[in-house]
Amino acid sequence: MEFLLFLLVLAVLAGFLVPRLLHRRRAVREVVSGMARSNDPAAYGFVPAEQLDVRLPGPDPELVEALGETQRTQDWGPVARLLALTGDDWELRWQRVQSVAGAAAMELRAARESGTGQAPSPQAPPGLSFSKDAPSEARQQDARWLRNWRAERPGDEGAAQVYAQFLVWQAMADPASADHRIVLEEARNVAREAAAMAEQDPTPYLTELFVARQLSYRRADFEALWHEVVRRAPHHMGAHLAALPYWSEKWHGSREDAYAFAEGAASRAPEGSLLPALPLFAVWAHLPEAQMVRGMYQSQVVENAIEAAEFAVDDADDDHPVRAHVLHLLVCMLVRAERYEEAMEALSVVDGYVGALPWIESANPVGEYAAYRALAVAGYESQGGSTTTAPPPPLH
Repeated sequence: MEFLLFLLVLAVLAGFLVPRLLHRRRAVREVVSGMARSNDPAAYGFVPAEQLDVRLPGPDPELVEALGETQRTQDWGPVARLLALTGDDWELRWQRVQSVAGAAAMELRAARESGTGQAPSPQAPPGLSFSKDAPSEARQQDARWLRNWRAERPGDEGAAQVYAQFLVWQAMADPASADHRIVLEEARNVAREAAAMAEQDPTPYLTELFVARQLSYRRADFEALWHEVVRRAPHHMGAHLAALPYWSEKWHGSREDAYAFAEGAASRAPEGSLLPALPLFAVWAHLPEAQMVRGMYQSQVVENAIEAAEFAVDDADDDHPVRAHVLHLLVCMLVRAERYEEAMEALSVVDGYVGALPWIESANPVGEYAAYRALAVAGYESQGGSTTTAPPPPLH
């Protein structure tokens, strides 16, 4: 397993980052050394790649405990109680609904793959075994707890919210499926049921933002939906991240539309908000296919977006549920801009988790993250950094 992961990381490095360094043997040696040292807990305190958690962007011990118990026993009670206790912390609730729904989708996918004799997906929840020799209890872990929760508590807004987002993840995982539109329409219906159960909660409307993008809502309809979100939570960072892709040129807008949406939200952000980081996500969404031109990441537009994002994460509370999302994208952008010391500072906060952009856009999120982490270490050491001067590792 470790050798396979090494090969995956090496493939990412070779495919995306090493070509421009091949004329420098020393640089290649540094990257290989960085790979080994970044994966050694005794060096910088980073989590070994095979132990990285793909379910979450950052630590949430309460969620991990509840989700682990639910998946082990297939009893929906622990996650239901957790969402009930989350209350009206809308940013945290949205993060937890996404994570619980995503874990259910990964669990079901892994169970289906094991049933067809395929190798389990690399994105399957850690700790689950789907081999032929696994105990029968493990083979029965197929997200039935979510279906039972929805069936047994049809009036529970938590169950409806998670199930609606679960359907979205299912549809987005297989966009070529003949059922793609049907599943999305069902997700919309369930989200609207959830919205009727809790009038002030913006969470179901965020789920419908994904549906709106996938089903190509007209602008007027999307803006009406967005009005429902901001009426309930005008400065919700997770909501803005969910809405931004609609305005990008990849979907139903343009670079100008996306930048205007992001910069407008940033300009209206209250103190302590993460919204000033939104332009960095707009920049990321519009990078050209050939992304490794050095000067691109040292341009004024990118530098301004990085500086604004760094200001936002410094100004926001350390436990802000979306702060880790910003830090993960900063790791990627700072490495590409060769600002390795700052990348190491971001890694010192979020290492151990890879459930965030840009890693989740890859077919191999763990390998992608591990490759950038290795480059950060290699670059940091090439600029005179060491284990004695590095930021303290995160508390896992």
